[in-house]
Amino acid sequence: MNEVRSEAEYVEAELIDGHEGQPAHDAPSEPQADTEAIDVVEIVESDPDSRVLEQHVAEQEWAREFSIDDVSAADVAAEESSAEPVAESVSEDETETAVETPAAPAAPEPPVQSLPLVKALNAGLRRALAEDPKVLVLGEDVGPLGGVFRVTEGLQKEFGSQRVVDTPLAEAGIVGTAIGLAMRGYRPVVEIQFNGFVFPGFDQITTQLAKMTNRHSGAVSMPIVIRIPHGGHIGAVEHHQEAPEAYFAHTAGLRIVAPSTPHDAYWMIQEAIKSDDPVIFFEPMSRYWPKGEVDLVENDTPLHASRVVRTGTDVTVVAWAGMVSVALRAAEIAAEEGRSIEVVDLRSLSPVDYGPVVQSVQKTGRLIVAQEAPGNVSLGSEIAATVSERAFYSLESPILRVAGFDTPFPPAKLEEVYLPDADRILEAVDRALAY
Repeated sequence: MNEVRSEAEYVEAELIDGHEGQPAHDAPSEPQADTEAIDVVEIVESDPDSRVLEQHVAEQEWAREFSIDDVSAADVAAEESSAEPVAESVSEDETETAVETPAAPAAPEPPVQSLPLVKALNAGLRRALAEDPKVLVLGEDVGPLGGVFRVTEGLQKEFGSQRVVDTPLAEAGIVGTAIGLAMRGYRPVVEIQFNGFVFPGFDQITTQLAKMTNRHSGAVSMPIVIRIPHGGHIGAVEHHQEAPEAYFAHTAGLRIVAPSTPHDAYWMIQEAIKSDDPVIFFEPMSRYWPKGEVDLVENDTPLHASRVVRTGTDVTVVAWAGMVSVALRAAEIAAEEGRSIEVVDLRSLSPVDYGPVVQSVQKTGRLIVAQEAPGNVSLGSEIAATVSERAFYSLESPILRVAGFDTPFPPAKLEEVYLPDADRILEAVDRALAY
């Protein structure tokens, strides 16, 4: 006779190499070798200033061990039965004492914490998931692994696999599923593993997601957030370090934001999730690990507001995402040389809050727009054109752009040549002040 086994006697283990659904009784009797994988986060966290990931891989060996404990139904039953006598041996007096003694309250979190941007995003997502049961997280490896950059680390354990969902490697399917969930009243947060991976889902984003509300005359909302790592400076290959904001900014129906600090990341991800419109949420990979102060209680800057992050009098530099820190570094160097640069963090790429930008240009008379993306037909081009219309009589020099070159993103060893740095911004400052 065929032996009948219950479902409880099968334990499925999901291995990192993608083998799924292997029954526990088929596992080999001998212990298997540990599966090792290079951990991008550990490599970069070990040296946040590093530019080339390949050098770290060559110098050291980081490994993350994955172990799987096969547990049968008989083992579980045996553990439960062995635990019963212990429970029976507890006296009634001890039980009453245990019930009467309340658990110690958890220590309150300090209102201001020093967090890297990755942890700030994680905290923001955790708060959104806790406050609204309709919030879901979908993406590749967002579950037990916590995402490639560990932004979702621990969320599936806390909220369950029905709300933090590991998906197949299919960006079009992920975005399409999110659209269907939004139509049923959910608020999906989609993670795109790397910026270059968004393009298989580009059709769903631009032809369906962006147009769905207008197509239904406002009767259907699309409260979807699509998180996309942005920019370079991590020493990776093509499709992993791009800045594709212009593609989405050109598409009506999408909101686009890009925080540059942990504080902004914490609050902006929550505000984006609460929006009834689709939001493209760019996360600067170069700023994932440096720490910054995060006020967990108060936030005074709305989602779509730009902000002056350094005051100056000679030149205005507008930047966003990872380029904000580069602009601030350039401003520090310029100050040592007696020049005063005002830096404006754009924060919102669509819609753009031009108020602080125009006011700054009216004061300084000069504008430089700095971005990691190529300069041709870019967001920087649009900002330059709009400011020239709104503050033409205040300009004392042409508006200049500092951008990536109009070429495909190069190999990792050439990224420092391709990406704008403080020296290229300062060179533009010299040209602007020469007029």
